[in-house]
Amino acid sequence: MAALKQIEAGSLRDESVSDLASRLGVSDRHLRRVLLANIGVTPIQLAQTYKLLLAKQLLTDTALPIIDVAFASGFSSVRRFNALFRQRYKFAPKSLRQKNRHPRDVSSCVCRLLYRPPFDWASLLAFFCRRIFVGVEQISGELYRRTVRIGAHQGWVSVENDPARSALLVEVSNSLLPVLTQILARLRRLFDLEATPQQIATHLGALAENHPGLRIPGAFDGFEMAVRAILGQQISVKAATTLAGRLANQFGRSIVTPFPELTHLTPTAPVIAAATVDELTRLGITRSRARSILGIAQAVASGSIALDVAVSIDQVLARLKELPGIGDWTVHYFAMRVFGWPDAFPHSDLGILKALKTKNPRQALALAESWRPWRAYAAMHLWKSLENNS
Repeated sequence: MAALKQIEAGSLRDESVSDLASRLGVSDRHLRRVLLANIGVTPIQLAQTYKLLLAKQLLTDTALPIIDVAFASGFSSVRRFNALFRQRYKFAPKSLRQKNRHPRDVSSCVCRLLYRPPFDWASLLAFFCRRIFVGVEQISGELYRRTVRIGAHQGWVSVENDPARSALLVEVSNSLLPVLTQILARLRRLFDLEATPQQIATHLGALAENHPGLRIPGAFDGFEMAVRAILGQQISVKAATTLAGRLANQFGRSIVTPFPELTHLTPTAPVIAAATVDELTRLGITRSRARSILGIAQAVASGSIALDVAVSIDQVLARLKELPGIGDWTVHYFAMRVFGWPDAFPHSDLGILKALKTKNPRQALALAESWRPWRAYAAMHLWKSLENNS
């Protein structure tokens, strides 16, 4: 449900329930009624629960001062945080901190993001490594790192897998603590942590036998991923990676991090929207791809398209197809990675056709019918099978 994802990502921290409802295309009364009917709480109560759960984790896993825990969890004041914490849990936040016998170094903030095993971390890293936004992202051994800008806050995150605890360990620069809630929600989407791998693998049958923990690589920043996908149309993955690095270097703001490979923030939609076709083609991007990038940048910058959580997947995909150079393959790829639609299926993809041993996209669609509603995962397994056979 789009509302749940938006609230979990901290949307009610900076906007009212009415604002959220308007973005979702419903009335605030309808939003409250739906949440009460389905999960038994109001939007505000749900937002408070998410904030308190994050606060408990920070109190347990970090040595952050109480005031930093309160603000990082989304509370506007320590007094309000203490009062709500006492009301919900019947003890003070600092008493939980006193039980934390092994606090982490206060100079870093490390959080855990739980997932359901099996979890194919290696395949995710391999996928991202081949499609990296040079200067913005880095794969180093078993670590994923990237720069981050949310509003006025910028910094970096580093993620590694902890299979023994079925969790990802996320290290966040202290400069990003005020937007920690949004960062964790984005990372959950990026690494597809809401997936139910055993259920999906059972449904896909023999197709998923070799890699039952395969996930759909998501998007930390929807616009960034959309641009990367357009750059990759009809050229090699390696060539698209080169172009992405040039784009970041030209249009992304510089940033200083502890990691020499992380040098730039991802280019934003307003900055790209203000560019010209000639400025993009000088980077080696074809004119048709340049027009596509400018089209989606202008749509995102104007607010006519939102590349975060789709309220109606059909509506947003139809709107995307109205943009220059955005066809059926691209919108289904967006649906998989930007919107996390589990039933997306880019049936015209050459790799998928090869894996299915057909040249007919309609036949590919027919073959995939039995994989509904998990066709996006089927696509990942089909692509993976080509690696295994190469």
